[in-house]
Amino acid sequence: MILLKNAVIVNENEQFEGSVLIKDDIIHTIWIGQAPEQESNVRIVDLEGKLLLPGIIDDQVHFREPGLTHKANIHSESIAAAAGGITSFLEMPNTNPQTISEATLIDKLMIGAKQSVVNYGFYFGTTNDNIKQLLELNTSLACGVKVFMGSSTGNMLVDNEQTLRKIFEQSPLLVATHCEDETTIRQNITDFRAKYGDEMPFKYHPKIRSNKACSLSSSLAVELAKEYNANLHVLHLSTAEEMELFQNDIPLSEKNITAEVCVHHLWFNDSQYDTKGSLIKWNPAVKSENDRKALFEAMLNDKIDIIATDHAPHTWDEKQGNYWNAPSGGPMVQHALVAMLEFYQQNKIKLEKIVEKMCHNPAIRFKIDKRGFIREGYYADFAIIDLKKQWTVDKSNVLYKCAWSPMEGEVFNSKVWMTIVNGRIIYENNIVDTKNRGRKLEYIRES
Repeated sequence: MILLKNAVIVNENEQFEGSVLIKDDIIHTIWIGQAPEQESNVRIVDLEGKLLLPGIIDDQVHFREPGLTHKANIHSESIAAAAGGITSFLEMPNTNPQTISEATLIDKLMIGAKQSVVNYGFYFGTTNDNIKQLLELNTSLACGVKVFMGSSTGNMLVDNEQTLRKIFEQSPLLVATHCEDETTIRQNITDFRAKYGDEMPFKYHPKIRSNKACSLSSSLAVELAKEYNANLHVLHLSTAEEMELFQNDIPLSEKNITAEVCVHHLWFNDSQYDTKGSLIKWNPAVKSENDRKALFEAMLNDKIDIIATDHAPHTWDEKQGNYWNAPSGGPMVQHALVAMLEFYQQNKIKLEKIVEKMCHNPAIRFKIDKRGFIREGYYADFAIIDLKKQWTVDKSNVLYKCAWSPMEGEVFNSKVWMTIVNGRIIYENNIVDTKNRGRKLEYIRES
């Protein structure tokens, strides 16, 4: 058993000083204030006023296994996630082979069981011709269904209208979409390639992956969801215009259509392409400061429900190509929480809101059983934060397999001090217990 005492607990829109007793893998008892004296077999961890948060649940990562493990793998990236206070992740299907059958999904779950140091879940991927496999899927195996409504890394574009309608009408699981209009993007590529050739500046990435491309596709997804009463979650929103598609006048648990923003779209803007170049090339693109501010406001006012990472590493050499050759995506799981805490330090967001968007809401939206909250009887997943620890991101402390971060050079004023997964301390004093293994996430499915 472990007693976490003298903590500042942030949970369910409250902050209070308290203590938590962990027994085996479960939160056994929560006390406001001091805990009573414990038996001698209890390990006591004095948090000395550090923050005790529920473990972060990241609903969008690309850990590149199987098939792309020169970039990353489930073991390496779950280690980085643990150092970032992430105790559970939901991973995307654009691997090699793609996760587009029950057999490939089971294979990936087996990799997770053998390799992940934190808890894991996986999306089932859709293509233009695997609707039969989707409808026959054992829904306990997947967190949701991923639909690429714009091409991205992995080439899983669903552009057949009949297939798209069938997915929205018949999917047995939440439909999570990457929304960028392919026709618009292809025309923009033609125009900019003709103008700039191989010397295309990275700063025009948001002109190719434009606001129009995003809003056209997101609008279509929302229209289809409304037409078929589908359960839709729109991933990595990036424009001010798209915020008009979402509502904040009902609780998350009653929403059929929800929205996600990623940390890089809250942190960067298009003025940084000249210095960061390919390192901040994502799909959808990092856009204007006006877009960034609109996303932040929508996150605060609950039009956006979840904050995630879209962690998508590539090797340093791959990122050194010119605009047309450098792939989109970057690593983020180690630095997402501390980036959000930096916004807290700047008085731009409350701790309770960070916990809501990164812990509670992913658990609610994906119906993850007994995680995402600090409640007696729930699994003991925690991120413990030192708000007074200043540090600088550099290559010596980056844990991603790709060994770089777009956050290099950033000075953060808080740090993940400890991470606990299923009642086990797996990160402490900058050391990750690489032998720990997380568990498959379980989902509450209606019978």
